[in-house]
Amino acid sequence: MKTVSKGVLKAKMLEYLRWVEDTGDELVVTDNNRPVVRIVAIAKRTAAADAFADVQGRVQYHEDILAPTTQEWPES
Repeated sequence: MKTVSKGVLKAKMLEYLRWVEDTGDELVVTDNNRPVVRIVAIAKRTAAADAFADVQGRVQYHEDILAPTTQEWPES
């Protein structure tokens, strides 16, 4: 975590935003040495295939996965 005053941030906004984007670290903006804003990078989306790659081929389902579920879930 890095801190910067509002005045310094105003002068070098693009530099700090690129730093947050490149490092993934958060930036805390201060006003009179008091934290007022936190800037964080938005996490990139992970494809489902990548997220579940470690369990692919190891999960077994013994029923028909496409069978209707009306018996299990009553209709309202």
